[in-house]
Amino acid sequence: MSKRLEIFKFAPVAYKGFGAVKDYVAAALPAELLELVYLRISLINGCAYCIDMHTRDLLKQGVRADKIALVPVWDEAAALFSDKEQAALAWAEVVTRVEQTKVPDADYQAALKVLSEQELADITVAVALMNAFNRFGVSMRMQPAALSV
Repeated sequence: MSKRLEIFKFAPVAYKGFGAVKDYVAAALPAELLELVYLRISLINGCAYCIDMHTRDLLKQGVRADKIALVPVWDEAAALFSDKEQAALAWAEVVTRVEQTKVPDADYQAALKVLSEQELADITVAVALMNAFNRFGVSMRMQPAALSV
């Protein structure tokens, strides 16, 4: 696969807007929870660049490698994830797969049993943001840092 254009080089105003949203969710949500959500979404979407980046960010935060490795099957390894992390990961999955799931009321109600309305709103913004970033990463063939070493 060949690398394609650097999209934000051609769309700097858009990049600034996405950066503002990224700053917002970074201030609104705990860093580990946010990175776990970002990693799960990136795994679903198959964005190598983002999978690499969020894995590295979680390791830098001191998250154990076994927890990171089990993000794809977090529901089978629930003991490693807090109730909020589980609720956020479940919500991230159902919203990311919106075409398939239609985001059922039952999933919304399940999320609200654990997360406040503000937390759910902020996680939803983060989910939308990461899905957009994944589309940039995949469509422009952004190269993971692991390939640069």
